[in-house]
Amino acid sequence: MSRLQKSMIRRFGAAVAILTCVFFLEKDWAQTPSTSGQQQGQALQQRVAELKESMAANQAKLRTYQWTQATEVSIKGDTKKDEQFQCRYGPDGKLQKTPIGPPPEQKEMPTKGIKGRVVQKKIGEMKDYMDRLKSLISHYAPPDPQKIQAAKQAGQANLDLAGGVATITVHNYYKQGDQVAFSFDTAAKKLTSYNVNTYLDDPKKDVVTLTNQFASLPDGTNYLQQTVLKAEEKQIQITTTNSGHSPVQ
Repeated sequence: MSRLQKSMIRRFGAAVAILTCVFFLEKDWAQTPSTSGQQQGQALQQRVAELKESMAANQAKLRTYQWTQATEVSIKGDTKKDEQFQCRYGPDGKLQKTPIGPPPEQKEMPTKGIKGRVVQKKIGEMKDYMDRLKSLISHYAPPDPQKIQAAKQAGQANLDLAGGVATITVHNYYKQGDQVAFSFDTAAKKLTSYNVNTYLDDPKKDVVTLTNQFASLPDGTNYLQQTVLKAEEKQIQITTTNSGHSPVQ
């Protein structure tokens, strides 16, 4: 993999992790009305309001911690990159990431002759693909309350309660046939997962999934434990794992 490809994937993987950590703070979901039935609408509105309030309080707690973030990128089952970062929030509220260990070795790629032209073509194709993939994911993280409202008005959002977990599922959120689902522990009032199932061009061949699993620290602070982005067409998988949380000294 070229230096350009590694840089693009690194920025993209980091952006996905950051966005999924904070998207509930960006949008005022509590103001989106429901038209899928009065009882269903009231229950749905109550859950998303609880979710927003919980995430806002939790984000303040998370800013008092530092932790390790590991990012692994694989293409066609072959690991192309494995990096670690020390993470913490700065005074401006933005996430700061410091690389741990020596920088990865950069493999020189041919630039001349037929082989060089082939390599450059592949780099260009990968750049275009990654740009389109990044643009696609930006429509899901952070979620758009207007899209959720439109889905609810069209009867394409529903609430399921099972085992103390409320799952809000929205169909045709951004593309026809896509789906996003938010699972919320109603007792602990914490987000447990946020999953996206979508596609680039062909809904069967260009499937793109984004799964986000959350966990809790001993003091109850909720955090994004792992994000897995999969793009089936190019057999790309980007896994970001956060662990080793400790109070900022």
